[in-house]
Amino acid sequence: MLETIKNTLLSGVGMALRSKKEIETFAKEFAEQSEMNQKEAKEFLEECKKRYDDAKSGLDKKIEEVVESVLKRLDLPNRGDIDALNARIDALSKKIEKDA
Repeated sequence: MLETIKNTLLSGVGMALRSKKEIETFAKEFAEQSEMNQKEAKEFLEECKKRYDDAKSGLDKKIEEVVESVLKRLDLPNRGDIDALNARIDALSKKIEKDA
């Protein structure tokens, strides 16, 4: 039962939607209530922090992918397109200055 609750707490999406401070507070309370020893509680808190960071990174990546997809469907330029255009403008400006 305790393992099931622990695994539920560590689920990715739930972790990503909470603040890191909330996760730390909840993990500490859970460790105290489940009467974990100090080593187990520390390991549990570290695991919570790691899973939080992993879930947040995954969520951030997924959001970027969705935004990129929407931009493509709307036929809007992305950052790479704009950077490429800026580079071409800079090159053309230099060429014009050189020829003038």
